[in-house]
Amino acid sequence: MNIRKLTKAEKPPMELLLLADPSEAIVEEYVIRGECYVAETGHQIVGVYVLLPTRPETVELVNIAVVDHQQGKGLGKQLVKNAIHTAKLKGYKTIEVGTGNSSIGQLSLYQKCGFRIIGVDKDFFIRHYSEAIFENGIPCRDMVRLSQDL
Repeated sequence: MNIRKLTKAEKPPMELLLLADPSEAIVEEYVIRGECYVAETGHQIVGVYVLLPTRPETVELVNIAVVDHQQGKGLGKQLVKNAIHTAKLKGYKTIEVGTGNSSIGQLSLYQKCGFRIIGVDKDFFIRHYSEAIFENGIPCRDMVRLSQDL
């Protein structure tokens, strides 16, 4: 597997990005402002993440997604580790990530990769998304914020 930054000429894999964030408008906005990285096996994109500078010396991992048939094989962890490494190489001091209160697997993954919970943005998904989101039988309402010093 190879992980690389998309070139300006390449279109981001929207179908894959929308697996992690159902709002096309929000995804398009942060893809323009951030840097999109893809994981490929052969010539097929199997994973994606986006790094978005937010404050001086801080970057946010705003989207990470893996194609359905590759989930559960450790690819998500490889993408998160690559994002952390890339952020360090770019000179960032802090990397942050946010996920839904109902995203049980993602909360576990981020903590296994060294992130710590730093707060909760109550009703984030109610305020920013027009349709209700459910994961694992739980309504997704709140954004759980995590951070890691680099």
